[in-house]
Amino acid sequence: MQEGLGWADFDSEARWVQADYGRLSVVSLYLPSGSSSEVRQEFKYDLMERFKPLLKKFAASGREYIICGDINIAHKNIDIKNWRGNQKNSGFLPEERAWMDWWFDEGGMVDVFRKVEPGEDQYTWWSNRGQAWAKNVGWRIDYQIATPTIAKRAQTAQIFKDERFSDHAPLIIDYRVSDRWLRTKL
Repeated sequence: MQEGLGWADFDSEARWVQADYGRLSVVSLYLPSGSSSEVRQEFKYDLMERFKPLLKKFAASGREYIICGDINIAHKNIDIKNWRGNQKNSGFLPEERAWMDWWFDEGGMVDVFRKVEPGEDQYTWWSNRGQAWAKNVGWRIDYQIATPTIAKRAQTAQIFKDERFSDHAPLIIDYRVSDRWLRTKL
């Protein structure tokens, strides 16, 4: 188990937990929201830049990674109900979306949910204001982002909305992975 990345400002908020299983690392990541203040948005931008070399290192390592969690960014128009009205809001800013593009292009990672479930109206977060949950006026800001080899093993994907636990809903993906595969040397 690894808690944190050695970045005091990031680690003090308990935003990274990594568990290694053979050749697979599963990471829980919680990126900050920038919606509360300009200071938090700048912190978010700073972290986004710091993550680039780390993600390049992951890609070059030969390990498989699944990075799960609240990224606090809706990547594409399909990932947010009211995208036109949110283009100047944290979580859907052009710089944030470009960073997500980088993850999936130059960073070589895969948005596993979208690979398996390309349909519309698939959200993981709803404001507590108004009737956002009831009307499904949401954002998909929770992800499972993976290296290509493990992403190919994804079988099913769903957003669990049978119960409401918080303003987020769990994003569940089933992967076809055997113990033998996990133990295979890199």
